[in-house]
Amino acid sequence: MPLDDDVPAIETAGLRKVYRTRRGRTVGVENLDLVVPAGGVHGFLGPNGSGKTTTIRMLLGLVRADAGTMRIFGTPVPERLDEVVGRVGAIVESPKFFPAFSGRRNLDLLAQAIDAPSTRVGEVLEHVGLTDRARDRYRTYSLGMKQRLAVAATLLKDPDLLIFDEPTNGLDPAGIREIRETMRSLADQGRTVLVSSHILAEVEQVADTVSIVARGRLLASGRVADIVGAGGASVRVRVGDAEAARKVLDAAGFAVRADHGSLVVDGVADPAVVSRALGVQGLWVSELVQEHQGLEQVFLGLTEGESARATAGAAA
Repeated sequence: MPLDDDVPAIETAGLRKVYRTRRGRTVGVENLDLVVPAGGVHGFLGPNGSGKTTTIRMLLGLVRADAGTMRIFGTPVPERLDEVVGRVGAIVESPKFFPAFSGRRNLDLLAQAIDAPSTRVGEVLEHVGLTDRARDRYRTYSLGMKQRLAVAATLLKDPDLLIFDEPTNGLDPAGIREIRETMRSLADQGRTVLVSSHILAEVEQVADTVSIVARGRLLASGRVADIVGAGGASVRVRVGDAEAARKVLDAAGFAVRADHGSLVVDGVADPAVVSRALGVQGLWVSELVQEHQGLEQVFLGLTEGESARATAGAAA
């Protein structure tokens, strides 16, 4: 079924999940309004325990929500999940394959179970780069190859939406790169890829849009470029007399802080402004570099702020 760009791939409103434990009640997801656009890679980011996996499991009908609504391609779930589940492929937990069977044999059996055409097996193996190892036993695969076989399994029914929960956990740098390239390739075909992760550097390289959550709450959502850009730019400056330079910049109204022998001036788009303010006071810079916040810095600022608010609320 072709994608309708006007209809989000995933949409939740007021989503809430509370777990009952021996210590009382724990909120897993709190009033979550999540929108994943159709097409592209969407990073679902948050620290461990922030509600990412719980949200995914609710979308897939594996966990019951306590409140709120969910839609996949405009279809309410879980009540009508059967109407849309064929358009969704997901890796939420470690996939189960037969260790003594080859990768191809494992996929052949799965294709038969879901009534997928047998020709799809060869196609998906080629797509994830496992054609040359297709006849090798699953037990001989590296962790990265096992993850790619899991991706191949989700592709058997040719889904429009793929959901990957922490897909690079435990992988070496080569395996991480392979999974990242696979996700980008899937999105470039017009599919939607939702990837939950706490590895920000990897997600920033592949995601078009992101949602950042902490303690079950949505903190920010939008295009990666917009979220990173909203954090503003800063200028790193090195001066012979750092203390005198800091006093000058403070007096001029700049937000300045010391960092490993340099001064960092936040919220400055034009480095020349800093250089000019110091130069008129006879302070000449030996280093002047403009820096932009990456997704990791924005993420840490948001999640640390949420943690501080939660701590203050508990102490009140």
